[in-house]
Amino acid sequence: MTNSATAIRGANERITQEVTSWPGVEAGTGRRGEFGFRLGKREIGHLHGDHAMHAGFPKEVWHELYEQGRIDYHPVFPGKPGFAARTIEDEGDVQDVIALLRLNYDRAVARHGLPEEPAE
Repeated sequence: MTNSATAIRGANERITQEVTSWPGVEAGTGRRGEFGFRLGKREIGHLHGDHAMHAGFPKEVWHELYEQGRIDYHPVFPGKPGFAARTIEDEGDVQDVIALLRLNYDRAVARHGLPEEPAE
């Protein structure tokens, strides 16, 4: 096993710990086995184990991130801007996945606010 492979072990747990610390974020397994992060009814992105993150972005944002080399096309939607994939291979990728999810979180909060807490 290479150092790179060792560096990503536990990436899912580290990303989940950070992202679920943000107000209003809930996490759980989806219908297709992905581990998703939701803010209310909106998914801000999801993980496939320790090796990949998928998320949707507005096309303008997607193109900017793609040109920066931070994302690639989603494997289910090849050649279709808006749906993104990010491979997780090292610690830098873990940190950038967190930053990409934060980008979607901040956009959702700015547009829709935080979800309301259920009354107790």
